[in-house]
Amino acid sequence: MDRTLRKGAEEARNQLPDLLAAAEKGRSTIITRHGRPVAALVPISAYDPSVRQQPLLPLAGSGRGLWGKSSTPTLRRLRDEWER
Repeated sequence: MDRTLRKGAEEARNQLPDLLAAAEKGRSTIITRHGRPVAALVPISAYDPSVRQQPLLPLAGSGRGLWGKSSTPTLRRLRDEWER
Protein backbone atom coordinates (compact mmCIF):
# COMPACT_ATOMS: atom_id res chain seq x y z
CA MET A 1 0.00 0.00 0.00
CA ASP A 2 1.43 3.40 -1.02
CA ARG A 3 1.40 5.71 1.99
CA THR A 4 2.26 8.87 0.03
CA LEU A 5 -0.45 11.35 -0.92
CA ARG A 6 -0.11 13.80 -3.82
CA LYS A 7 -1.75 17.20 -3.55
CA GLY A 8 -1.63 20.35 -5.64
CA ALA A 9 -0.29 23.45 -3.89
CA GLU A 10 -3.68 25.14 -3.56
CA GLU A 11 -5.36 21.95 -2.36
CA ALA A 12 -2.54 21.35 0.15
CA ARG A 13 -2.90 24.89 1.48
CA ASN A 14 -6.63 24.40 1.99
CA GLN A 15 -6.16 20.98 3.62
CA LEU A 16 -3.08 21.70 5.73
CA PRO A 17 -4.64 20.69 9.09
CA ASP A 18 -5.70 17.35 7.59
CA LEU A 19 -2.27 16.83 6.00
CA LEU A 20 -0.56 17.55 9.33
CA ALA A 21 -2.83 15.02 11.02
CA ALA A 22 -1.91 12.49 8.31
CA ALA A 23 1.79 13.19 8.92
CA GLU A 24 1.28 12.52 12.63
CA LYS A 25 -0.13 9.13 11.62
CA GLY A 26 2.89 8.39 9.43
CA ARG A 27 1.63 9.42 5.98
CA SER A 28 3.78 11.54 3.68
CA THR A 29 2.41 14.07 1.19
CA ILE A 30 4.06 15.24 -2.01
CA ILE A 31 3.01 18.79 -2.88
CA THR A 32 2.95 19.60 -6.58
CA ARG A 33 2.76 22.75 -8.65
CA HIS A 34 1.44 22.37 -12.19
CA GLY A 35 1.76 18.60 -11.75
CA ARG A 36 5.46 18.70 -10.83
CA PRO A 37 6.59 17.75 -7.32
CA VAL A 38 8.09 20.71 -5.43
CA ALA A 39 7.94 19.79 -1.73
CA ALA A 40 7.29 16.96 0.68
CA LEU A 41 5.48 16.98 3.99
CA VAL A 42 6.85 14.00 5.90
CA PRO A 43 6.40 12.63 9.41
CA ILE A 44 9.14 13.93 11.70
CA SER A 45 10.24 10.35 12.35
CA ALA A 46 11.05 10.02 8.63
CA TYR A 47 13.04 13.26 8.52
CA ASP A 48 16.77 12.59 8.42
CA PRO A 49 18.59 15.19 10.53
CA SER A 50 21.82 14.54 8.61
CA VAL A 51 20.33 16.38 5.60
CA ARG A 52 19.70 19.54 7.61
CA GLN A 53 21.71 22.54 6.56
CA GLN A 54 24.70 23.17 8.76
CA PRO A 55 24.64 26.50 10.62
CA LEU A 56 26.36 29.32 8.77
CA LEU A 57 27.04 31.55 11.79
CA PRO A 58 30.57 30.19 12.40
CA LEU A 59 31.47 31.35 8.88
CA ALA A 60 29.70 34.71 9.02
CA GLY A 61 32.02 37.52 8.02
CA SER A 62 35.05 35.26 7.82
CA GLY A 63 35.33 35.01 4.03
CA ARG A 64 36.96 31.62 4.54
CA GLY A 65 36.80 29.50 1.44
CA LEU A 66 35.60 32.27 -0.85
CA TRP A 67 38.89 33.32 -2.41
CA GLY A 68 41.21 30.33 -2.10
CA LYS A 69 44.59 30.56 -0.37
CA SER A 70 45.13 34.16 -1.42
CA SER A 71 42.47 36.68 -2.37
CA THR A 72 44.89 38.81 -4.43
CA PRO A 73 44.78 36.87 -7.74
CA THR A 74 41.02 36.47 -7.53
CA LEU A 75 40.43 40.16 -6.86
CA ARG A 76 42.74 41.14 -9.73
CA ARG A 77 40.86 38.85 -12.09
CA LEU A 78 37.53 40.31 -10.96
CA ARG A 79 38.79 43.88 -11.40
CA ASP A 80 40.04 43.01 -14.89
CA GLU A 81 36.57 41.74 -15.80
CA TRP A 82 35.00 45.06 -14.75
CA GLU A 83 37.49 47.08 -16.76
CA ARG A 84 36.56 45.38 -20.03
